[in-house]
Amino acid sequence: MRVVLAEDSVLLREGLIRLLDASGMEVVAAVDEAEGLLRAAQEHRPELVITDVRMPPTHTDEGLRAALVLRRQQPGLPVLVLSQYVEERYAAQLLASAANGGVGYLLKDRVADVAEFIDALRRVASGGTALDPEVVAQLLLRGNSDPLERLTPREHEVLRLMAEGRSNAGIGQALVLSEGAVGKHIGNIFAKLDLSPAEGDHRRVLAVLQFLKIRSLP
Repeated sequence: MRVVLAEDSVLLREGLIRLLDASGMEVVAAVDEAEGLLRAAQEHRPELVITDVRMPPTHTDEGLRAALVLRRQQPGLPVLVLSQYVEERYAAQLLASAANGGVGYLLKDRVADVAEFIDALRRVASGGTALDPEVVAQLLLRGNSDPLERLTPREHEVLRLMAEGRSNAGIGQALVLSEGAVGKHIGNIFAKLDLSPAEGDHRRVLAVLQFLKIRSLP
C-alpha cells in the first residue's frame, strides 16, 4: 500500500514511517505542512493519505482542509486524520464524503494498540471507516436525532460500533452477540432508516452518516 504522510512533529513522523514500513506499507512521501501534502498527493497518487489537523503556518486546521481539497481533486481517495483534536466543522465535511471512499478520524492520545491502528488504516484504504468513539460522541451533538428514534437501544449500540468502523465480528465481540444476531440488527437498522437494498454496500456508510447527523457545509 502506497501512503502519503503529513505530520509536522518530526519524532512522530519518523516513528510512523518506521511503523508503516514494518507493516508492509510504503511511505512514498512524508511532509510537514499542508501545501506539501497537496503536492505529494498529486505527484504520487497514493492509496492512502494520513494527515494531522493542525499544521504550519497557523497550526489551526490546515491539514484537514488540505484533506478536503484532495477528496475533491481525487474523488474516493482514502484519508485518515490522526490528530490530538476534534475539529468538528471540517471533520463533518470529510466524513460526509464517506460514501465515496474510505475515511477515518483517530485521536493520537487514544491509539493504544498498534495492531488495531494498522487494521484501521487498512480498513480505510479499502473504503471503510475508522472513527474514534470521542469523535463520534462530539459529532453526535451536531443535530437532533429524530430519524433514529425508531431504533431500539440495542440497535443504537450496534450502529455506534458501526460508526467506529467495527466489523460484524468486532461488534459481536463487543456486545457478546453472534455474527448472525449482529447481521439481523444491522438489517433492522437499514430498514428503519429507509436504506433499501438498492443502496448496496453504501448502506452501512449511509447508516453511519445518519447516526452522526452529518450535513455537508457550504
